Parts: sequence; C-alpha cells; structure tokens
Amino acid sequence: GDILDDYLRTDGIWILTRNKQFYRTNNEKECAEKCEAERNFTCRAFLFTRKKLQCLTLAENAKMTVAFPSMDTVLYEKRIYLMQCKRGIGTDYRGTEAKTQTGIPCQKWAEEMPHKPNYTPEKHPNAGLEENYCRNPDADERGPWCYTTDPAKRFDYCAIPECEDQVMHTGEGECMQCNGEDYHGEVSRTESGLECQHWDVQEPHMHGFILKHYPEKDLKMNYCRNPDGELRPWCFTTNPNKRWEYCNIPRCTTPPAVSGLDSQCLSGKGEDYRGRIAITESGNACQHWNTQLPHKHGWIPDRYPCKGLQENYCRNPDGEKKPWCYTTNSSIRWEYCTIPPCDRTEQGIAGMNNVPVQVPLTEECYRGKGQSYRGTTSVTASGKKCQAWSSMFPHSHIKTPDRFPDADLRDNYCRNPDGDSSPWCFTTDPNTIWEYCNLKRCDDH
Repeated sequence: GDILDDYLRTDGIWILTRNKQFYRTNNEKECAEKCEAERNFTCRAFLFTRKKLQCLTLAENAKMTVAFPSMDTVLYEKRIYLMQCKRGIGTDYRGTEAKTQTGIPCQKWAEEMPHKPNYTPEKHPNAGLEENYCRNPDADERGPWCYTTDPAKRFDYCAIPECEDQVMHTGEGECMQCNGEDYHGEVSRTESGLECQHWDVQEPHMHGFILKHYPEKDLKMNYCRNPDGELRPWCFTTNPNKRWEYCNIPRCTTPPAVSGLDSQCLSGKGEDYRGRIAITESGNACQHWNTQLPHKHGWIPDRYPCKGLQENYCRNPDGEKKPWCYTTNSSIRWEYCTIPPCDRTEQGIAGMNNVPVQVPLTEECYRGKGQSYRGTTSVTASGKKCQAWSSMFPHSHIKTPDRFPDADLRDNYCRNPDGDSSPWCFTTDPNTIWEYCNLKRCDDH
C-alpha cells in the first residue's frame, strides 16, 4: 500500500517537539520516506508545510506534547505509536504503558538496576526499547512485558488490551457495505483506540454534524458514522488533540443488494447515473477514473466500490449538481457532462406551451470583498475543484453551513463566509486546503 497508510493525518495543527530534523521535500510521501529513514532519533511523526514544502521529522507525536493550530501545516503521526492496544502477541506494540499487570513500575531498558537485562536498546535497535515502556522484543506468546523495579521480581507481563476488544463490540450491522454510508452498528472507538465524542455535544470539538440537520444519518450516541461521503465511517474523538479519526469496521463479505436504480439518464443530481457518456459539455474527452494523468485525484475506483467509477464515464460521486469527470485536457481539470434528462415528456409539454425555462443568473464577478456573492462558480484560481461546504473530505474544517447560516454555503460554490479579501473555497485536492476562486471583481459601472 501507500507509505502514508501507516500514518494518521491531521490538518492545520503544529506540535512542539525538542527533537526534530528539517528537510526540503516536494510532497508528503517524500517527507514520510525521510521519517522512515531517520537515524537521529525514533521518528514518530512528521509535519509538512505546503506553501514552503518544508518537512520536519519529529521524535514526538500529539499524544506526547503540546499541539496548537497552524493553517498551512499537516501533521502525520505513525499509527503504531498511537495505538494503546496490542494486535496478536504485541511485538509491534509501541504504546506508553510502563507498569506490570500487578502495578509495579517498569525498569528502564537502558538501565542495569535492579536487574541486568538481556534485552537492551543496543542489542535490539528495532524492538522499540525506549524509556520503561512495556514491549515484546522476544516475541513472547503472553505479550508485552518489562523488567520490574522490584528487586524480588525480575520481570512481569503488562495488561495491554487487545485492539479487537476496542473496536469489534459492534452489535447490529458489524460490517459495512460500500463506504459505510448506511452503517448502523455500535462501534464507538477509532482505529487507534480513542473513544468517540457524542454527536450531540460540542466538546472537545465543535462541529456541524447535528442530528436535526442530518436526520437520515442516524447520528446516535457516539457511534461511528459516515454522514459526509468519507472513505469509511469515522467520529470526532474525545482527545482534544485529535479532531477526528476513521473507525476500524470490516467490509461485508456479501455484496450489497442491487438497487435497480442504475439510471441511463439524468434524474435529480445524477448520483445514480450509470450510462456511458464520456465527454464533457464543452467537448473534452474524460480521463479514466483509475488513472492519475493528466490530473491527480482521490476518486480511485477501488476505494469507492459503489460509485460506479468505471472506464472514463461521467459520474457524480460527490453530490455535485450533476455528473462530471476529470478531462484529458491538462489545462482543464474537470467539467460537467451533458446527460439527457429522464423526464422528456414534461420538457416536451413545456416546449409546446412555450414556457420559458428559468436559467439561474450566474454571477461571474463579485463586489467589495465578495461577501454578498451568490453565484455558482466552484473552481479555484488555479483550476481546482471546490470541496462541498458540508463535506469534511478531503479537508476537515469549521466553515459549515450551520455555523455560518447567512453565508449561503450551498453545495461547493465559492463564498466568503469569514470576511477574507475575496470569495474562496476548500479544494478537492488533498494537497491544497483552500484557494481563492476564479472570479474577478465587478467594475464600478
């Protein structure tokens, strides 16, 4: 898999750490490679700043130090150092438990008192023998252990919970279909073992996922859910330093029931369109969904098995106003497609009665700072597609429609909810959080 799969990502956060190394890299993957190769210390995380393309490898993660907001920064933490539970016999356990199952504090691995150790950091550099944390350097069947600080007890095992215990008490619906949009199970811990925040509270994280605004999303208790089209179910966590995290819910082995709603024409927003049109409304050929050229993107068919991302056919996987595709023209990232509407009879009647079809006025310019702009442009100045305001993918944020009720944060249209210098949006490019939009200021006339 991707090297970044071993890390948990948090946008817009910086952590204070004593041990760090600076590198110049072009992207997050290169920064992850620096972290893997780091020999000055154990690399538990890295920070990447997009504007400066700066990479910092870190000896600490957010569990171990102070975190604070930083707009342009992404924090990637190695999952293995966040897990406070063990998988199997726990040879890869890197948590911070430092006492035995009977409560005796552990002896530091590098010390020789009160017990002279057989297992030391020098002899076993890859076993994670740091401080006095419980570890399993000899693959003991009974799991992680440590030398104890009691002279009468050389070593003892540690009480480390099984990861499966933390995430598999699922009750109803213990597996998910597609991307888990219809998951109604009772998992209430994230994949690293953090407890989920209840949906109906705003502490420690304020958010817009309120039951009355999402009545059909089953936001009960603190159960993992997928209300916004993420890759899989997730939740806000009760850890103030970790806003949200995915949950570890297995995919069902039985395929989802066929809905029979695969449409060959446009109804509604066309989310169920499964026809074979593969050309945009301006005549550009569509890029295949399973390729990354000429445009890199996150809509990979394997990740979204129920979105119909076959070949290069026009689709609407993200709730856009109609089906679209990335184009094979390197200077035009994406465009809408023209799909024939399903209800031709109504259109025919409207034509016979000569009823004019009302076309919404598209405002292509803004006045002042653009706080009153209500047009439908949804492309940034560099040609990136805007992320929907109600979505938290690929960027989680607090500029939600319910928090800015007067800002008209509809769909993914460019807006200025916060008094910036001009309309902007979050982008669908995972490497670019936000950009100003491709709009001009209206002249005074």
